[in-house]
Amino acid sequence: QVQLVESGGGLVQAGGSLRLSCTASGIIFSSTALGWYRHAPGKQRELVAAISPGGVTNYGDSMNGRCTISRANAMNTVYLQMNSLKPEDTAVYYCAADRSTPAVVFGRSQYWGQGTQVTVSS
Repeated sequence: QVQLVESGGGLVQAGGSLRLSCTASGIIFSSTALGWYRHAPGKQRELVAAISPGGVTNYGDSMNGRCTISRANAMNTVYLQMNSLKPEDTAVYYCAADRSTPAVVFGRSQYWGQGTQVTVSS
C-alpha cells in the first residue's frame, strides 16, 4: 500500500520560510517522480514543483522562483523549501507521486498525500 505523508505546514508570517516534507512508503522511491501541488479555496489546484527520478526539476508559475524542490532517496522523502512567503501562498499543499514524470507534472499522478495546510499571515 502506497502512502505519502506530508509534514511541515503551519502558520507563518509574510516574508517567512517553510520546508515541507513528504515521506513515501510502498513504492520504489528512487524510480518515482514526485511533485508538490497546492489548492487554495476558490482556485484550481496548481503545480508548485516536480522532480524526476533523476533529479530534473520542473516548476510551476505559482511561486515564481521562491521555492526549491529536492529529494533524498535514502530517506524516501521529497522536500519543498519555500521562501519569501506571501499571503497568496496560503493553501493546502499536496505531495504527488507516479512512475511517470509527465503524470506528475500534468496533475495525473497515481498517488496523492492527504495534504498539509500552509497559512501565511500578512
